[in-house]
Amino acid sequence: MALVPEGDLARYLDYLRVQRRLAARTLTLYTDALLRLQQLAERDGVALRQLQAAQARRWLAATHGEGLGPRTLALLLSAWRGFYQWLGREGLVTQNPIAGLRAPKAAKPLPKALSADDAVQLADFKDDSGDARIEARDRCMVELLYGCGLRVAELVGLDAQSSGTARGWVDLPSAEAQVLGKGGKRRSVPVGSAALAALQAWLALRRELAQADEPALFVGARGARISDGQVRVALKQRALRAGMPSHVHPHMLRHSFASHLLQSSGDLRGVQELLGHAHIATTQVYTKLDYQHLAKVYDAAHPRAKKK
Repeated sequence: MALVPEGDLARYLDYLRVQRRLAARTLTLYTDALLRLQQLAERDGVALRQLQAAQARRWLAATHGEGLGPRTLALLLSAWRGFYQWLGREGLVTQNPIAGLRAPKAAKPLPKALSADDAVQLADFKDDSGDARIEARDRCMVELLYGCGLRVAELVGLDAQSSGTARGWVDLPSAEAQVLGKGGKRRSVPVGSAALAALQAWLALRRELAQADEPALFVGARGARISDGQVRVALKQRALRAGMPSHVHPHMLRHSFASHLLQSSGDLRGVQELLGHAHIATTQVYTKLDYQHLAKVYDAAHPRAKKK
């Protein structure tokens, strides 16, 4: 690969740097992508201004065959496509040979879930070294995130009691959480005994932390409704103190709720309702998580499994 871009490529990169004022990191990525284009053209004796779509497609296929992933290929195509759009505006080409090319779709990563043992360890963790009010609040948040599968926005939207303006609340007598989900859809979620106990412990201390007129169930150190970011920070710190093996965030507890419930019940439609998913396809990702669990069991226990 040539060490520096030449000719039209060099002028285009100057345009990106001076007129478009691209960030240094983005400019580096585009430079690498365009150097690859220059190398391919030199190897095959093709003038870049005369590049045809069929040749560009062959280059994309060959690059994919080298093992580059869909995201890297998408970046290459973005840089190449932008170069030919610029050439067109300069009147140097009459068509964009990259216009119809698309990178292969990247596999959607599976959501990360804690093991059942780790989830229970986090929920049961007690920290008596700090403020008892914050400890009770954080433990209650973990219980509701994992025990009810709430989104973090649904959690922070809960009020201490139902009212005409409440986005959500927990009905203690009926052991149900009323939450407002995506698209303004309201749903009821059962609240287990452990979460109810944690909620009662927090409510007994909440008045010491919350401002007098604050309706929110969960409040920050200043007594106002807690934010999504504050929940994430509190959960991350709690997971570290509890000795969790990886970074834990609120949505991981929602994934864990869904995965563990599906493993135990096999009721995909029921899990869909509890999560508040509009489409069953969104929930089906947890069947893949369940398969991963079964595959690990097989690899560990079956005499014919491939041992690594």
